[in-house]
Amino acid sequence: MSITMQNGPNAARPAVASLATRLLTLCYGGLAYLIFFGTFLYAVGFVSGFVVPKTIDTGRTSSLTTALLVNLVLMSIFAVQHSGMARQGFKKLFARFASPAIERSTYVLLASLSLILLFWQWQPMPMVVWSVENPTIAGIVTAGGFVGWLIVLYSTFLISHFELFGLTQVVSHFAGRVVEPMKFKTPGLYSLIRHPIYLGFIIAFWCTPVMTLGHLLFSTVTTAYIFVGIYLEERDLVSMFGDQYRRYREKVAMLVPGVF
Repeated sequence: MSITMQNGPNAARPAVASLATRLLTLCYGGLAYLIFFGTFLYAVGFVSGFVVPKTIDTGRTSSLTTALLVNLVLMSIFAVQHSGMARQGFKKLFARFASPAIERSTYVLLASLSLILLFWQWQPMPMVVWSVENPTIAGIVTAGGFVGWLIVLYSTFLISHFELFGLTQVVSHFAGRVVEPMKFKTPGLYSLIRHPIYLGFIIAFWCTPVMTLGHLLFSTVTTAYIFVGIYLEERDLVSMFGDQYRRYREKVAMLVPGVF
């Protein structure tokens, strides 16, 4: 979820479909985006414990073993879908069976559905690992979590939010325009760190005044997955951009400026 999110190899193919087909494609992409955005907002509440009816620490409880197994399976489903569909091999395969204009929207839709499944079936593990008792410090930690979510959203707009989530592709397809492949660029935070979106997620997941066992499991597994995702993502970027990305990787830190 950073500068690697690009159109498939056939994204620049001219639109030749009928008006009805192009309209259906547009509606499909718009619906996928709306589901994504609703899922993103719910994720903020799910992790932070605010507003939404079911959070990471609420819901029907079960045995520790059952909760652990169910939660690991749910996170694995998301990880396999999210990483598998992001690879260039899948994009090429998808283009053989469906319009490249909806490849990104399909990716976004399935990622959102896998997260909705996780929210729905997540098993709380309410044992408290740590708790910040001081109200001022607790408030600062909570605010830090929301800052993490803002970093995520802001970083998507730095690199073309609507293209990242498939809207640009379906709108261009509807209008009969050719979509230019997303170019390598490093605006704003990307000039300081290579993966600000991932950094935002890490901050959001770990900044909580009350860390339960379930929240700790979620934060630990997702952070580990982020590092796997970075490895896969950067491998693709080197393949796409060669020495240009290698030089960028040598000069710019991965997640913490001047550190790593």
